[in-house]
Amino acid sequence: MTESHQLQTDASGDDDAYLLDRSTVAAILAAVDRDDRDQLVTLMEPLHAADIADLLEQINVADRTRLIALFGPEFDGEILTELEDGVRGNIIDTLHPQVLADAVRDLESDDVVDLVEDLDEPRQGVILDALEDADRVAVERALSYPENAAGRLMQREVVMAPQHWTVGQATDMLRNSDKLPEQFYHIVLVDPRLHPVANVTLGKLMGARRDVPLQDIAEEVFQVIPADQDEGDVAYAFNQYHLISAPVVDGDGRLVGVITIDDAMVVLDQEHEEDILRLAGVSESSVSDSVLETSKHRLPWLCVNLVSAITASLVIVTFERTIANLVSLAILMPIIASMGGNAGTQSLTVTVRALATKNLTNANVLRVIRREVSVGLINGALFASIMGTIGILWFGLPWLGAVVGAALIINMLTAAFVGTAIPVVLDKIGVDPALASGTFVTTTTDIVGFFSFLGLATLVFM
Repeated sequence: MTESHQLQTDASGDDDAYLLDRSTVAAILAAVDRDDRDQLVTLMEPLHAADIADLLEQINVADRTRLIALFGPEFDGEILTELEDGVRGNIIDTLHPQVLADAVRDLESDDVVDLVEDLDEPRQGVILDALEDADRVAVERALSYPENAAGRLMQREVVMAPQHWTVGQATDMLRNSDKLPEQFYHIVLVDPRLHPVANVTLGKLMGARRDVPLQDIAEEVFQVIPADQDEGDVAYAFNQYHLISAPVVDGDGRLVGVITIDDAMVVLDQEHEEDILRLAGVSESSVSDSVLETSKHRLPWLCVNLVSAITASLVIVTFERTIANLVSLAILMPIIASMGGNAGTQSLTVTVRALATKNLTNANVLRVIRREVSVGLINGALFASIMGTIGILWFGLPWLGAVVGAALIINMLTAAFVGTAIPVVLDKIGVDPALASGTFVTTTTDIVGFFSFLGLATLVFM
């Protein structure tokens, strides 16, 4: 790590901690401009692969192409695994075939699978052709599993031992093996049919006497992951049971790979990120995406929102005469809609998160709905008194304050209910609640808010 970067990461409480120092980036680009390969290697070599990936994503295409050409043989496969998909494909096209081959050969199978699964067929072929025969077969087999399945997430390099072995036998095996994975946390104990039966941590292995049977120091918590299990469920299991690694089995229960905590946590992070993006009505994108790509990703849900806004407007048109006779209604309408929308979003966010973490189940769904509705009633009554008072003082019309207050209570009650119930219903029918709930909740609160406010005003005024 360069000195400037070290200083940057040591800044306690700094929002820029762990970002590349500007002077480091400037020095790297200056070396590229001078075609000074020795200086470029000197600056790049101490950086972590994730930091180099950040650098490549932040600079423009021309600088990126020149940097990669100059960096050449020093390019490490770990950098490719850290890159965003769009930039990764561009860099694969830029790399010399021999450099690419050398870069991917040192990667473990799960990293290669993650690297190629989102690429088009020609780019997949370039990566696969760079692998040795055994590695290529392993990657192709992993790619045969369904997308987002555990079989794609696992690494095929597994350290295993017969269940009847002792600590001494396992230790000798590890010391004599020349094909151990770069990172592993357990020895998987298997029976004669290659069915995993237990895990032994390396810490317990190193701390036990040679004559101790491995089964005597096996982990108490042992989870086996089916190869076709959804990766979201895998990540949940790791988080729920505090797993470090878990064996993966095929349909016959035989050991075919292992999933480690780093891969599981990447999936968990991606699941959370997807939920956040979907709640906002956008799909996954990056700062490197073009204007047209970004626009294309966002257009569909904006169109849906336009339809919902038109629907709410039709409610307003129904009460056009009332609004024309009392212009103050038009001033207060956005407040009713905004309060309902915000209250609905709060309940929606809590519910979607609870569904994602499996904390919201059939056993407690009614209790959660009652809680949210009660919260909506309390908050609605509080803000109804505030807005009712404002309505009286602002316009000098006591009945208007009462109408505003009543409409707020109705809309915030509705928001709390639909914000909880809609994602639950969508989840039951197999629709992603994070993707579709927001539009339904917003449309419902707008329609109910406008209808209750304008309807009550019409009854009182007309």
